[in-house]
Amino acid sequence: MRIMLSRLAFGLLLLILSVGSSSSADPKKAWEAYEAGDFATALHVFNELATQGDPSAQYNLGMMYAFGQGVVQNNIYAYMWWEFAALSGDSDAASYRDFLAKDMSTEDISRAQKLARECVRKKYTGC
Repeated sequence: MRIMLSRLAFGLLLLILSVGSSSSADPKKAWEAYEAGDFATALHVFNELATQGDPSAQYNLGMMYAFGQGVVQNNIYAYMWWEFAALSGDSDAASYRDFLAKDMSTEDISRAQKLARECVRKKYTGC
């Protein structure tokens, strides 16, 4: 019950921070770069969109971290980005997060959740 309340509070905080934000980043540009194998550009654009609360971009960042596309493969960051997307209602992100969690230690999951809280607190700066 405590974990559920914690996730609910985190989700509400995330929603509050993302309301009213607008994006100058173009999701189409991110996908074109991704499909062309230009992961650096895709990462940059997805990150810009994700930090503004875009659940699709958060989901895609989770994928990039999970598979090491344009970044060093990192399950903690994959979990964190999928957590953001899941809290925004993305059921696929929730499924990937939960699947990934089966292969993560309790300590790694706690680290991912701590990073997510810090990321929200810093308004996504440096995430």
